[in-house]
Amino acid sequence: MEGPLIVGVDGSEPSLQALDWATDEAMRRGVELRVLHASRWERYEGRQPSLGPGRGAVRQYAGHIAAQAVEHARRRAPQATVTSRVVPDDPASALVAAAREASSVVVGSRGHGTFGGLLLGSVSLPVAAHAASPVIVVRGNDKNVQGGFGQVVLGVSMPERARAAAEFALREAELHEASLLAVRAWRCPAHELPDHPSDDVEAHRVRAEDELTLALRQPRQAHGAVAVHAQPEEGRARDVLVAASALCDLLVVGARRRRSGFGLQLGPVGHATLHHSACPVAVVPHG
Repeated sequence: MEGPLIVGVDGSEPSLQALDWATDEAMRRGVELRVLHASRWERYEGRQPSLGPGRGAVRQYAGHIAAQAVEHARRRAPQATVTSRVVPDDPASALVAAAREASSVVVGSRGHGTFGGLLLGSVSLPVAAHAASPVIVVRGNDKNVQGGFGQVVLGVSMPERARAAAEFALREAELHEASLLAVRAWRCPAHELPDHPSDDVEAHRVRAEDELTLALRQPRQAHGAVAVHAQPEEGRARDVLVAASALCDLLVVGARRRRSGFGLQLGPVGHATLHHSACPVAVVPHG
């Protein structure tokens, strides 16, 4: 059975945008939507007299944020199964812990600092870097967030590392009735020098094309209805993917899992897409 889709909320406009996206996604997948709000309320309660009028106020505020988010999601999708959790922890740690049982985690690109600095801008990056599940950071222009282009973009690095991200991207394209554009960026150092041999440049392009074919061959077998276009593109990967994000509804990239206490490492491409993409970004862990 597929785990719940977990969305982090803090009452800000970006987290409300993430909540809307997550609600629609949970309905498409047919899974539980779990609203999670994290707050270190004990830091505030500990400063209040035990019988003071402010005792428990921050905890009540945290519960109010979660309850409002649940109500908002149920209004948007009355048939959805929506639950909530309020956790006495910092948001990044709470979401990373929750990701162990989630099918995916959804966060906004930034938030606000009310009651303990619930900065989703400082949350989305560590969650994407360390969560065990795919993490979708909802950001970008309204048309991209609302699915106005009918296209998912997949950034392919090395074929042997692309399977998890490719499977995720193909499934998302299928669920959204969208096409998939798989992009492999390539660069030829000789191309930047005078009198470079054209056959050397062509060899780099053909290699990128072959790598795309290899990366997609097995994952696309389970998603034959999805229209797939493979595109080798000359340039730096971060620039190529950020440019492609302007005309898509979701950008999917992989993140390498390191066998250490530091979890997932995003790398320069992951960082660039999370900061500059014009659409939501899904970071998918791979081995």
